[in-house]
Amino acid sequence: MELKLSPQEKEFRENIRKFMENSLPEEIRYKVEMGLKLEKDDYVTWQKIVGERGWLAPGWPKEYGGTGWSPIERHIFNEEMALASAPRIQPFGVNMVGPVIIAFGNETQKQYYLPRILSSEDWWCQGYSEPGSGSDLAALNTRAIRDGDYYIVNGAKTWTSFAQHADMMFCLVRTSTEGKKQAGISFLLIDMKSPGIEVRPIITMDGGDEINDVLFEDVRVPITNLVGEENHGWEYAKFLLGHERTWTADIGASRKQIKKVREIASKELVDGKPLIEDPTFQIKISEVEIELLALESVLMQVLEGESAGKSPGPEASLLKLRGTEIQQEITELLFEAIGNYAHPFVKEALDAGWNEESIGPDYAASIAPRYFNYRKTTIYGGSSEIQKNIIAKAVLGL
Repeated sequence: MELKLSPQEKEFRENIRKFMENSLPEEIRYKVEMGLKLEKDDYVTWQKIVGERGWLAPGWPKEYGGTGWSPIERHIFNEEMALASAPRIQPFGVNMVGPVIIAFGNETQKQYYLPRILSSEDWWCQGYSEPGSGSDLAALNTRAIRDGDYYIVNGAKTWTSFAQHADMMFCLVRTSTEGKKQAGISFLLIDMKSPGIEVRPIITMDGGDEINDVLFEDVRVPITNLVGEENHGWEYAKFLLGHERTWTADIGASRKQIKKVREIASKELVDGKPLIEDPTFQIKISEVEIELLALESVLMQVLEGESAGKSPGPEASLLKLRGTEIQQEITELLFEAIGNYAHPFVKEALDAGWNEESIGPDYAASIAPRYFNYRKTTIYGGSSEIQKNIIAKAVLGL
């Protein structure tokens, strides 16, 4: 299930693999491998290690700190990170707001924010969804009213991942109510330490606290934090979503999880035989692997286009749609492989340092929480229904 690589690309993969082996802290690798809870310091520690090599933002232009790697080299890098059980590079700065600032920000914004993203000095979160507008993003109601050299922001955002850790938020706000609803949206960069911001955690069904409500009450944001032109934020938001949907496919991580399915199925017995020997289960694994290989070819097309300066098109929606469906299918295979041991849920077992006797194998504790957590993947970044509408309109002409 590997791409055909040139000798140079094989050497590149080997160099990346050695870097992962020598540089990834063992305690962080173990947490990722076992599905334990990662703290902010874990992410930042790893991002700084990668950043010191100049590899944190391989998709950026070289003049802003990118690597100049080819699309396939970028793909290899992401895949090797996942296979090594490295934490995922948090996308909100590197993959989302960074490209927006590069494409639409002014020089002052580029010179200030981009180095802080590369150094992991700033942790970003996304202010898109609201209590009354999720998939219908253009219906957002968070208002930003001009007051001299500031905008006064009032409203609420929801499902905001890692807002409790964030230093900055890139936020869609309504600056005009005239004309089409898409026409009155602007793109602001908001300091999360500003007076008037309240972060409220939302506890998910897997016991996690990674998402939040964020409330704004008379929050003053300098007009210098406006990206691009006022009332043109919808254009920038669509540009960002194309990048978000591309990385959401997360093919390397899915490949790592398929490997985990095979390992568990080799250990768990059904009627006295390893589950991996069951022909029906083998077919299920093979079908997912084939789908993942097909998706990989689409990803390469998108990355080739990005290298040529082309923004992701409807292919990004296909990546998001099938990539997240495949992720869910793999969690179902894991659930099936572990059998009854998936049912007990002990939240504390996901904390590093928990030393009580486990129920079943050590690797069982995180499987059910992962299954439930991954129900969200076909919703965030634009639900599957939205992606199908985009594909129907842009590709099929319906």
